[in-house]
Amino acid sequence: MQKRWEFTEYDVTEATELHQQLKIHPIFCQLLVQRGINTFESAKKFFRPQLSHLHDPFLMKGMEKAVQRIGQAIIKKEKILVYGDYDVDGTTSVALIYRFFAKYHAHLDRYLPDRYKEGYGISIKGIEYAAANQCTLIIALDCGIKAHEAIQFANQKNIDVLVCDHHLPSDVLPEAYAILNPKQADCHYPYKELSGCAIGFKLIEGFAQFYTLSFEKEVRPMLDLVAISLACDFVPLRGENRVLSHFGLQQLNQNPRLGLRVLMDLLGKSTAYNVRDVVFGIGPLINAAGRLLHASKAVDLLIAQEETKAKDLAKELLGINQERRDIEHDIVLEAKQIVEHDLFFAEKKATVLFKETWHKGVIGIVASKMVDQYHKPTIIFTESNGRIVGSARSVPGFDVYQAIAQCEDLLVNYGGHKYAAGLTLKPSNFEAFKQRFQQIVAQNIHPLQEQAILYIDAPLKLEHINAKFWQLLEQFAPFGPQNMRPVFSSKDLRDTGYSKVLKNRHLKLVVQEQKGATMDGIAFGFGAYINDLQAQKLFEMCYVLEENNFKGRKKLQLNVKDMRFRS
Repeated sequence: MQKRWEFTEYDVTEATELHQQLKIHPIFCQLLVQRGINTFESAKKFFRPQLSHLHDPFLMKGMEKAVQRIGQAIIKKEKILVYGDYDVDGTTSVALIYRFFAKYHAHLDRYLPDRYKEGYGISIKGIEYAAANQCTLIIALDCGIKAHEAIQFANQKNIDVLVCDHHLPSDVLPEAYAILNPKQADCHYPYKELSGCAIGFKLIEGFAQFYTLSFEKEVRPMLDLVAISLACDFVPLRGENRVLSHFGLQQLNQNPRLGLRVLMDLLGKSTAYNVRDVVFGIGPLINAAGRLLHASKAVDLLIAQEETKAKDLAKELLGINQERRDIEHDIVLEAKQIVEHDLFFAEKKATVLFKETWHKGVIGIVASKMVDQYHKPTIIFTESNGRIVGSARSVPGFDVYQAIAQCEDLLVNYGGHKYAAGLTLKPSNFEAFKQRFQQIVAQNIHPLQEQAILYIDAPLKLEHINAKFWQLLEQFAPFGPQNMRPVFSSKDLRDTGYSKVLKNRHLKLVVQEQKGATMDGIAFGFGAYINDLQAQKLFEMCYVLEENNFKGRKKLQLNVKDMRFRS
């Protein structure tokens, strides 16, 4: 698909003033301003994160009430149930809270709903489990903000519920004992974009502060779990999340918990883990348990204290994830075949596909891949327990959650974010939903949102790329949403004659600016451009700068995102 190149705007005056203060390459000042960093002090915080930059947990509404209730439960030896969602954010949240409080309280249990039998969120079955096991307090993590019925049922059973959730609340909140969610209307916590696990971290930070426990000894070691949740839940990596991610990755690389160390040993990566490595390496293995079996397998690994058991669990997750990849591959092929046989697909503004045999555990990944391929808001549906369940993904700029919300009367339930949502409906409502959703997208999507856009941070001459430039660029890490690895563009390039095709699909490049610097590059999926290169056509390209580490030899290279040749 042809991409539209768009340069990210920035305030030139702010960038110039910042350059005068920082005395670094002007491009870095431009990148900072694009990321909302426009003063010396904010740049200092950005480049030098400190744990002291974390906000006071008691600024979060409900924190004191939650901390005191847990303290009361510990003193009175009440049984506490740690309840969490089945994805990476949920499982890391459960592991964090369970492992932390297990040091102070023997009467702990944990519960993760079955994706297929119970679905997302606090379930009635989960409350029944708590009641049957004499639990009088539930700490619900990464879920609960819309669980009105389940929490009301818990109240009837004399079970208090503490909700720690980061999803968007409805106008009316559930009647929980306390709610920790920076997005609730009257919460004045300064940072709103924490992951579920990060809110769990704020809870233990608040608990440690209230009961004068050591942050360094008791709280900081939990940051490896927080870093994984932040990476895999795709929350913005600015503000407090940047601090948590920075120190969480540090913890992960220097002193990870046993389960993560064993998992990382299996993956065999020799260099330090960054956000991307977590998203594509660790995250899928943790997620695989909840997708195909049960999320408790992932939590068991994350809280493991015995090496042999941890190794067995890690190997099991590796096998489950391979099975997940095979299933996903087959469904993506089927989905593409359906689309390619649809004579009216090109006219449709959204993709809505349903097949009752598709595996519920992977439909979200399939939806993402369909968006990547066809660049349309997409919902992939399957059948589960007599209902039709769907996973939605969107294109940049289009709010798929709000589009689904306009079909609320046709749904059993729904939830999510602007770009990713889940929904359930009765089979009898499917066709009506499909038709209305297509209409809503058609009426509201902007023509520019229908075109794949490649956002470029700055033009760059290859001659400026050197070890010093790379060193400063790496200080922008950790990279993630709202602080993506910068995309640069260079023009007036020509092939040196050394470029070649790899595996019939990819290009291994050696390019040169006109009578200037030469750089190596890799262009995945651009093999068809080899004739234009060999014809010595001038071209421009967009890329991210990366370090290629091959057999211990490190070399900077361009990872190409798009190329344009002069006609």
